[in-house]
Amino acid sequence: MVARARPSNRTESFASQVRSAVIWRSGSQIAAQMVQWAATFLVIRILSPSDYGLFAMSGVVMAFLNMLNGYGLASGLVQQKEVTDRQIRQLFGMLIIVNLTLALLQVALAPLAAAYYRQPGVAQLLRVQALIYLGTPFIALPQALLSRSMDFRLQARVNILAAMAGATMALIGAFSGWGVWTLVLAPIALFATRAVGMTVAAGSLVMPSFDFRGAGALARFGGVMAASQLFWFLQSQIDVFIAGRFLDVHDLGIYTTSLFLAQIFVSKFVPPLNEVAFSAYSRIQHDRTATAAAFVTGVRIVMLAALPFYFGLATTAEPMVLTMLGEKWAGAVPVVRLLALAMPFMTLQVLFSPACDALGRPGIGVRNGATGAVILALGFIVGVRWGATGLAAAWIAAYPLYLAVSCWRSLPVIGARFRDVAAAIATPLLAACAMAVVVTLVDQITDFSPPPRLALLVAVGGATYAGWLLLFARPLVRETIALIRRPR
Repeated sequence: MVARARPSNRTESFASQVRSAVIWRSGSQIAAQMVQWAATFLVIRILSPSDYGLFAMSGVVMAFLNMLNGYGLASGLVQQKEVTDRQIRQLFGMLIIVNLTLALLQVALAPLAAAYYRQPGVAQLLRVQALIYLGTPFIALPQALLSRSMDFRLQARVNILAAMAGATMALIGAFSGWGVWTLVLAPIALFATRAVGMTVAAGSLVMPSFDFRGAGALARFGGVMAASQLFWFLQSQIDVFIAGRFLDVHDLGIYTTSLFLAQIFVSKFVPPLNEVAFSAYSRIQHDRTATAAAFVTGVRIVMLAALPFYFGLATTAEPMVLTMLGEKWAGAVPVVRLLALAMPFMTLQVLFSPACDALGRPGIGVRNGATGAVILALGFIVGVRWGATGLAAAWIAAYPLYLAVSCWRSLPVIGARFRDVAAAIATPLLAACAMAVVVTLVDQITDFSPPPRLALLVAVGGATYAGWLLLFARPLVRETIALIRRPR
């Protein structure tokens, strides 16, 4: 009897760790985002679309170089079963060299980027933004160490503090008339605060080692992860890279801000869950059945929250944009509506990589990313002819095909069946569709100003979605509540 009790206790302990990690990581993300959004939407109302268009141009170069900043090396540290002090010092040394090189490279590329976009101001932005790389080693290493132990509580506190620092700097810049520089200095304040806080939280200030003998496995894993991030960069920035050449800064600002709104869930709430998922999958990688079951459960929970958000955003795009951003952003309404309908495909897509990476198959993510980069690039090249709306339509046309290829490659590795994943999505999808129909009908018979109109539609949508689940999917509701209270 004792021999059977011990594994059960270990399983229960691990389940509690995962639950605690999800609560702290997601909870901190929500708290941090509440702080940042309060500042962000106020800043958007003050700044102009041209400011955001100019900032987006510099963001392409930043995103390209950031994929090489060594976070893949840090992920290798999380994935390994055992880690020595020497490996930690080697990783720190690698991170320092990599990020110093990236900072210098960005300064060198700044004039070329400005010439490509025909915007001289881009060069000045990039030179100052290079400061961000100096803090990366002091974030990536402690984050990896804390993630190995699944201690997301300390990370949560640091993230909230950093969000407050970034939001404060953004508000100071906006009200002081700094224009586009507000968007540059706020992230620098956030990253600097996070670097100091994470280092203190993890106690990870060690002497770096530049003797990399014996670090081949870590470097190889990091290299594959970097390759995966390369294709992720191509997917996430190729639209701005193409649009920046053909659209003016105002239209580009409309598009990028619309994309920010549409991607709030997938870019702000899903990544923290993926961090926890990667750590958890790494711990149970020997049990493929458990990994498959965990993946399907994760899909069901994420889509249960994601689908009503996206469908609600699509149906309330007009009052939401006018209320949150103001009349000068009215051109974003049709773009937001189209992008919101494409985001469910993207949300499911990003759930594959943590499972495949943790199972020691990061190459799957690389191949998926390469496929997505090609499909999306072709779509954007065609769509840009119709401006920001055409780019948004390209997302809807291209992403389902990209997702289909990723399912074909990833699900056999994870061990999950397509019909199980489809079943996990079906119920929240039906509920979200019903919600969208009701909200659209209510919107057609109301004639309020944007703020009360938005409040009414959100209330109707929330009540409809919850009511549908309680009427037709009560077992799913009970299962989700039970899983949150006490994970199996």
